[in-house]
Amino acid sequence: MASSKHLKNRTRQDYPFMLEYRTRWSDNDMYDHMNNSVYNFLFDSVINSYLMDHCGLHPPTSAQHPLMAHTHCDYFSAISYPKVAELCLRVNKLSKSSVVYEVALFEKGVEQVKAVGEFVHVFVDRATQRPNANGMNSQLRSGLEKLLVSPTPGKL
Repeated sequence: MASSKHLKNRTRQDYPFMLEYRTRWSDNDMYDHMNNSVYNFLFDSVINSYLMDHCGLHPPTSAQHPLMAHTHCDYFSAISYPKVAELCLRVNKLSKSSVVYEVALFEKGVEQVKAVGEFVHVFVDRATQRPNANGMNSQLRSGLEKLLVSPTPGKL
């Protein structure tokens, strides 16, 4: 994952997919901002919405399904009810059976990113709960490739 400095400079244009979420009163915690646990809920929601709508995933019956292997979040500023969040999604790495997503949370009408998270899925066969020897199916891979961004060249 990129450094916090680079993540803090992310814009909506860095992400090929976006989904709006209207915050709820119950998303706020006693500090009057969205509770940290809600961010993971939202990251999971935008990713699974994309998988269902663009990759052919049907959670109860698909032969392959994702298991969450890792999650991480960098928080930059708060959002709270009744604001509208814009959840932006990209794929930073696509392997044989796994995918590394990056999700940015913006507040509608505000340019600066509020938080950027990393979420890793491993796709497994429903019957064995293990990765398939041939990797994820072609429909999943094809949909995820549409979100894949080229890595930024690093310093040697």
